[in-house]
Amino acid sequence: MEGGGIARIEMLEGVSAAIHLSGANVASRRWTSAFKREMTASRVGSTRVLAEALARLKRPPKVLIAASATGIYGNRGDALLDENSPAGSGFFPELCTAWELAAKPASDAGIRVVHLRLGVVIGAAGGLMGRMVPLFRLGLGGPLGDGRQWMSWISERDVVSAALMALDDGKIQGVVNTVAPEPVTNADFTRELARAVHRAAPIPAPAFALRLAFGEMADEALLASTRVIPKRLIEAGFRFEYPTLPEAFRGALEGR
Repeated sequence: MEGGGIARIEMLEGVSAAIHLSGANVASRRWTSAFKREMTASRVGSTRVLAEALARLKRPPKVLIAASATGIYGNRGDALLDENSPAGSGFFPELCTAWELAAKPASDAGIRVVHLRLGVVIGAAGGLMGRMVPLFRLGLGGPLGDGRQWMSWISERDVVSAALMALDDGKIQGVVNTVAPEPVTNADFTRELARAVHRAAPIPAPAFALRLAFGEMADEALLASTRVIPKRLIEAGFRFEYPTLPEAFRGALEGR
Protein backbone atom coordinates (compact mmCIF):
# COMPACT_ATOMS: atom_id res chain seq x y z
CA MET A 1 0.00 0.00 0.00
CA GLU A 2 1.16 3.50 -0.77
CA GLY A 3 -0.16 6.85 0.46
CA GLY A 4 -3.21 5.24 2.05
CA GLY A 5 -4.01 3.30 -1.13
CA ILE A 6 -2.77 0.34 -3.12
CA ALA A 7 0.13 0.90 -5.49
CA ARG A 8 -0.44 -0.39 -9.04
CA ILE A 9 -4.09 -1.27 -8.56
CA GLU A 10 -4.17 -2.61 -12.10
CA MET A 11 -2.31 -5.69 -10.88
CA LEU A 12 -5.53 -6.77 -9.16
CA GLU A 13 -7.53 -6.79 -12.39
CA GLY A 14 -9.01 -10.19 -13.11
CA VAL A 15 -8.24 -11.86 -9.78
CA SER A 16 -10.98 -14.36 -8.97
CA ALA A 17 -10.93 -13.87 -5.19
CA ALA A 18 -9.32 -11.79 -2.46
CA ILE A 19 -8.52 -12.84 1.11
CA HIS A 20 -7.68 -10.24 3.74
CA LEU A 21 -6.51 -11.36 7.19
CA SER A 22 -4.60 -8.31 8.41
CA GLY A 23 -4.64 -7.24 12.05
CA ALA A 24 -2.20 -6.41 14.84
CA ASN A 25 -2.10 -9.07 17.58
CA VAL A 26 -4.57 -7.81 20.20
CA ALA A 27 -2.90 -9.77 23.01
CA SER A 28 0.64 -8.66 22.32
CA ARG A 29 0.65 -5.71 24.77
CA ARG A 30 -1.46 -3.34 26.85
CA TRP A 31 -4.21 -1.47 25.03
CA THR A 32 -2.74 2.01 25.20
CA SER A 33 -4.26 4.76 23.06
CA ALA A 34 -1.43 4.32 20.57
CA PHE A 35 -1.92 0.57 20.35
CA LYS A 36 -5.68 0.98 19.92
CA ARG A 37 -4.97 3.21 16.95
CA GLU A 38 -2.64 0.54 15.57
CA MET A 39 -5.27 -2.19 16.03
CA THR A 40 -7.83 -0.02 14.26
CA ALA A 41 -5.58 0.99 11.37
CA SER A 42 -4.38 -2.57 10.79
CA ARG A 43 -7.96 -3.85 10.60
CA VAL A 44 -10.41 -1.12 9.67
CA GLY A 45 -8.06 1.04 7.63
CA SER A 46 -6.49 -1.75 5.62
CA THR A 47 -9.85 -3.43 4.94
CA ARG A 48 -11.37 -0.17 3.70
CA VAL A 49 -8.40 0.52 1.41
CA LEU A 50 -8.62 -2.94 -0.12
CA ALA A 51 -12.42 -2.89 -0.47
CA GLU A 52 -12.35 0.51 -2.18
CA ALA A 53 -9.60 -0.66 -4.52
CA LEU A 54 -11.50 -3.82 -5.48
CA ALA A 55 -14.67 -1.79 -6.06
CA ARG A 56 -12.84 0.39 -8.62
CA LEU A 57 -11.64 -2.52 -10.74
CA LYS A 58 -13.08 -3.07 -14.19
CA ARG A 59 -12.97 -6.82 -13.50
CA PRO A 60 -13.38 -7.18 -9.73
CA PRO A 61 -13.13 -10.52 -7.92
CA LYS A 62 -16.27 -12.50 -7.26
CA VAL A 63 -15.58 -12.80 -3.55
CA LEU A 64 -13.72 -11.08 -0.75
CA ILE A 65 -12.96 -13.16 2.35
CA ALA A 66 -12.24 -10.81 5.26
CA ALA A 67 -11.20 -11.71 8.79
CA SER A 68 -13.23 -10.62 11.79
CA ALA A 69 -13.45 -11.97 15.34
CA THR A 70 -15.93 -13.42 17.79
CA GLY A 71 -14.82 -10.57 20.03
CA ILE A 72 -17.60 -8.62 18.32
CA TYR A 73 -20.07 -10.26 20.74
CA GLY A 74 -18.27 -8.94 23.83
CA ASN A 75 -18.65 -10.35 27.34
CA ARG A 76 -21.94 -12.26 27.24
CA GLY A 77 -21.76 -14.75 30.10
CA ASP A 78 -23.43 -18.08 29.37
CA ALA A 79 -25.54 -16.83 26.43
CA LEU A 80 -25.30 -19.06 23.36
CA LEU A 81 -24.40 -16.81 20.41
CA ASP A 82 -24.85 -17.32 16.67
CA GLU A 83 -24.52 -15.03 13.67
CA ASN A 84 -27.86 -13.35 14.42
CA SER A 85 -26.74 -12.26 17.90
CA PRO A 86 -26.10 -8.50 18.25
CA ALA A 87 -22.70 -6.99 18.88
CA GLY A 88 -21.66 -6.40 22.47
CA SER A 89 -20.34 -3.23 24.09
CA GLY A 90 -16.79 -2.08 24.63
CA PHE A 91 -13.76 -1.20 22.55
CA PHE A 92 -13.25 -4.58 20.91
CA PRO A 93 -16.87 -5.12 19.81
CA GLU A 94 -16.86 -1.59 18.39
CA LEU A 95 -13.58 -2.29 16.59
CA CYS A 96 -14.91 -5.54 15.09
CA THR A 97 -18.12 -3.82 13.97
CA ALA A 98 -16.13 -1.11 12.19
CA TRP A 99 -13.83 -3.78 10.75
CA GLU A 100 -16.74 -5.54 9.08
CA LEU A 101 -18.35 -2.28 7.90
CA ALA A 102 -15.06 -1.32 6.24
CA ALA A 103 -15.70 -3.95 3.55
CA LYS A 104 -18.96 -2.26 2.49
CA PRO A 105 -17.48 -0.62 -0.66
CA ALA A 106 -16.81 -4.12 -1.98
CA SER A 107 -20.30 -5.43 -1.26
CA ASP A 108 -21.82 -2.24 -2.71
CA ALA A 109 -19.91 -3.01 -5.91
CA GLY A 110 -21.53 -6.45 -6.13
CA ILE A 111 -18.63 -8.44 -4.69
CA ARG A 112 -19.70 -11.30 -2.42
CA VAL A 113 -18.18 -10.53 0.99
CA VAL A 114 -17.69 -13.14 3.71
CA HIS A 115 -16.62 -12.10 7.21
CA LEU A 116 -14.92 -14.97 9.04
CA ARG A 117 -15.57 -14.28 12.73
CA LEU A 118 -12.60 -16.16 14.12
CA GLY A 119 -12.40 -17.58 17.62
CA VAL A 120 -9.16 -18.59 19.36
CA VAL A 121 -7.14 -20.36 16.65
CA ILE A 122 -5.23 -23.46 17.72
CA GLY A 123 -2.27 -24.02 15.41
CA ALA A 124 1.13 -25.66 15.34
CA ALA A 125 3.24 -22.54 15.80
CA GLY A 126 2.94 -18.94 16.87
CA GLY A 127 -0.22 -17.30 18.12
CA LEU A 128 -1.81 -18.54 21.31
CA MET A 129 -0.14 -21.96 21.23
CA GLY A 130 3.28 -20.45 20.70
CA ARG A 131 2.90 -18.46 23.93
CA MET A 132 1.04 -21.00 26.09
CA VAL A 133 2.67 -24.35 25.31
CA PRO A 134 6.15 -23.46 26.68
CA LEU A 135 4.58 -22.20 29.94
CA PHE A 136 2.40 -25.27 30.31
CA ARG A 137 5.34 -27.59 29.64
CA LEU A 138 7.14 -25.89 32.53
CA GLY A 139 4.12 -26.52 34.76
CA LEU A 140 3.33 -22.79 34.89
CA GLY A 141 -0.11 -22.89 33.30
CA GLY A 142 -3.46 -22.32 34.93
CA PRO A 143 -6.93 -20.86 34.43
CA LEU A 144 -7.48 -17.14 33.94
CA GLY A 145 -9.59 -15.59 36.66
CA ASP A 146 -12.20 -18.04 37.93
CA GLY A 147 -11.98 -20.00 34.66
CA ARG A 148 -15.74 -19.94 34.12
CA GLN A 149 -15.64 -17.66 31.08
CA TRP A 150 -16.48 -19.33 27.78
CA MET A 151 -13.91 -19.60 24.99
CA SER A 152 -14.79 -20.18 21.36
CA TRP A 153 -11.93 -21.85 19.52
CA ILE A 154 -11.09 -23.53 16.20
CA SER A 155 -8.17 -25.49 14.79
CA GLU A 156 -5.95 -23.75 12.26
CA ARG A 157 -6.65 -26.43 9.66
CA ASP A 158 -10.39 -25.98 10.04
CA VAL A 159 -9.96 -22.22 9.53
CA VAL A 160 -8.27 -22.93 6.21
CA SER A 161 -10.98 -25.41 5.22
CA ALA A 162 -13.72 -22.94 6.15
CA ALA A 163 -12.08 -20.21 4.08
CA LEU A 164 -11.81 -22.55 1.08
CA MET A 165 -15.46 -23.49 1.45
CA ALA A 166 -16.42 -19.82 1.57
CA LEU A 167 -14.43 -19.21 -1.60
CA ASP A 168 -16.16 -22.01 -3.51
CA ASP A 169 -19.73 -21.83 -2.20
CA GLY A 170 -21.46 -18.83 -3.74
CA LYS A 171 -24.34 -19.13 -1.27
CA ILE A 172 -22.12 -18.26 1.69
CA GLN A 173 -22.25 -14.53 2.31
CA GLY A 174 -22.01 -12.12 5.23
CA VAL A 175 -20.84 -13.12 8.70
CA VAL A 176 -19.74 -16.67 9.45
CA ASN A 177 -18.78 -17.75 12.97
CA THR A 178 -15.53 -19.59 12.32
CA VAL A 179 -15.38 -21.65 15.49
CA ALA A 180 -15.61 -25.31 16.48
CA PRO A 181 -19.05 -26.64 17.46
CA GLU A 182 -18.06 -27.15 21.12
CA PRO A 183 -17.08 -23.95 22.99
CA VAL A 184 -15.45 -24.61 26.35
CA THR A 185 -14.82 -22.75 29.58
CA ASN A 186 -11.36 -21.40 30.21
CA ALA A 187 -10.97 -23.97 33.00
CA ASP A 188 -11.72 -26.79 30.55
CA PHE A 189 -9.37 -25.28 27.95
CA THR A 190 -6.60 -25.08 30.55
CA ARG A 191 -7.17 -28.64 31.74
CA GLU A 192 -7.13 -30.10 28.22
CA LEU A 193 -3.97 -28.23 27.23
CA ALA A 194 -2.21 -29.38 30.42
CA ARG A 195 -3.30 -32.95 29.67
CA ALA A 196 -2.05 -32.65 26.10
CA VAL A 197 1.46 -31.69 27.27
CA HIS A 198 1.37 -34.16 30.20
CA ARG A 199 1.63 -31.55 32.92
CA ALA A 200 -0.49 -30.20 35.73
CA ALA A 201 -1.89 -26.67 35.53
CA PRO A 202 -1.82 -25.56 39.16
CA ILE A 203 -1.17 -21.84 38.88
CA PRO A 204 -4.29 -19.72 38.29
CA ALA A 205 -3.96 -16.07 37.28
CA PRO A 206 -6.33 -14.04 39.49
CA ALA A 207 -8.53 -11.49 37.74
CA PHE A 208 -7.09 -8.59 39.74
CA ALA A 209 -3.55 -9.55 38.71
CA LEU A 210 -4.56 -9.76 35.06
CA ARG A 211 -6.15 -6.30 35.27
CA LEU A 212 -2.99 -4.90 36.86
CA ALA A 213 -0.81 -6.46 34.19
CA PHE A 214 -2.94 -5.93 31.10
CA GLY A 215 -5.43 -3.19 31.92
CA GLU A 216 -8.49 -2.97 29.66
CA MET A 217 -7.36 -5.94 27.58
CA ALA A 218 -7.83 -8.25 30.59
CA ASP A 219 -11.58 -7.65 30.77
CA GLU A 220 -12.23 -7.51 27.02
CA ALA A 221 -9.99 -10.34 25.81
CA LEU A 222 -8.80 -12.57 28.67
CA LEU A 223 -11.77 -12.61 31.04
CA ALA A 224 -14.63 -11.98 28.62
CA SER A 225 -17.07 -14.87 28.21
CA THR A 226 -18.08 -15.50 24.61
CA ARG A 227 -19.95 -18.74 23.88
CA VAL A 228 -20.26 -18.88 20.10
CA ILE A 229 -21.55 -21.62 17.81
CA PRO A 230 -20.90 -22.01 14.05
CA LYS A 231 -24.53 -22.03 12.93
CA ARG A 232 -23.92 -21.03 9.30
CA LEU A 233 -20.99 -23.39 8.79
CA ILE A 234 -23.09 -26.28 10.07
CA GLU A 235 -26.03 -25.26 7.87
CA ALA A 236 -23.68 -25.18 4.87
CA GLY A 237 -22.59 -28.76 5.58
CA PHE A 238 -19.07 -27.97 6.79
CA ARG A 239 -17.27 -30.96 8.31
CA PHE A 240 -14.77 -30.19 11.04
CA GLU A 241 -11.52 -32.13 10.97
CA TYR A 242 -11.01 -31.30 14.66
CA PRO A 243 -14.45 -30.87 16.25
CA THR A 244 -13.29 -31.37 19.86
CA LEU A 245 -10.59 -29.64 21.87
CA PRO A 246 -8.49 -32.76 22.66
CA GLU A 247 -8.38 -33.57 18.94
CA ALA A 248 -7.35 -30.01 18.11
CA PHE A 249 -4.55 -30.03 20.68
CA ARG A 250 -3.27 -33.41 19.46
CA GLY A 251 -3.24 -32.16 15.89
CA ALA A 252 -1.45 -28.93 16.81
CA LEU A 253 1.16 -30.61 19.04
CA GLU A 254 2.17 -33.40 16.66
CA GLY A 255 5.88 -33.05 16.01
CA ARG A 256 6.37 -30.24 18.55
